[in-house]
Amino acid sequence: MQKGFNSDITVRGQKYHVQTEDWGMANPFLVSRIFCNGAVLKTIKTPHDKVLQTGSSQHSEAIKQALHRQHSTIIDTLMSGGMP
Repeated sequence: MQKGFNSDITVRGQKYHVQTEDWGMANPFLVSRIFCNGAVLKTIKTPHDKVLQTGSSQHSEAIKQALHRQHSTIIDTLMSGGMP
């Protein structure tokens, strides 16, 4: 199972690190953090319950897809000038 993603991107000369991880069943959240110069600029938490409402019958596959989607959406938003 994919536990998370890490990406370094530069937007308008500013470097960001985006980290997205699954905290697992004991703490059922997908959590993304946007870092700049080592400081957390923003944290986004999505509960597993919200992800599983998408209708997928495969729990682990739904989580994996949501993890990737959340990470990609944050990067796309940063690249287009949105957030933090």
